[in-house]
Amino acid sequence: MVDNALQVLFDADRIQHRVFELAKNISRDYAGGSLHLVGVLRGAYPFTRDLSKSLLIPHTVDFISVASYGDGTESSGSIQLRRKLVHPVKGRDVLIVDDIIDTGTTLDWLVEHVQSLEPRSVRTCCFLDKPARRQVPLSANYLGFPIDDLFVVGYGLDYQEKYRELPYISWVSPRTVVT
Repeated sequence: MVDNALQVLFDADRIQHRVFELAKNISRDYAGGSLHLVGVLRGAYPFTRDLSKSLLIPHTVDFISVASYGDGTESSGSIQLRRKLVHPVKGRDVLIVDDIIDTGTTLDWLVEHVQSLEPRSVRTCCFLDKPARRQVPLSANYLGFPIDDLFVVGYGLDYQEKYRELPYISWVSPRTVVT
C-alpha cells in the first residue's frame, strides 16, 4: 500500500464520539445488570478497549481470536478458532465486539460458537458494516457506521498487519495495494 493513497473516511474525533454514543446505548440497555464483552482479536482490540472505557455499567472483558482472511483482502469463508475465551460465559449476558461485518460469515460463526457456551444472552456490536458484501443474513445489535464496499484500514483494521495503529479509518483503492 502507498501511504499517501490512504483516504480518511472517519477521523479520530468522529470515531471516539461514535464509540461514546454506542457505550451510552449499551449502558442503558444493560442498566442494573452486568455485561461480559468478548472482543474479537486483533482488529477489534482498539474498539473493545475504547468501548470498555466508555461503558457506565459493571462489565468484564475477554478476547477471542479467529481467522478467515489470511494475508489477502478477501475472506476465505473458512473460520478457524485461534484463541478460546479465558472466562466462562455460561449464564452471562455477552456482547461480541467486532471491527467489521463484511460477508457476515465470521460474526455468524462467532454468535453460534458463543451460544454453544450457554450464555444468558448474546448480542453483537460492530464498528463497521459493509452490507453490500453480506452473504449471511445478519446485522449487528449495535453498529458504529455502515460503509460502502471499500477496503478499509486503521483503528485495528489492517492490510498484511500494517495500518492497525492508525487512530482513524481510511480506505484504499485496490490499485494502491502493493505486494
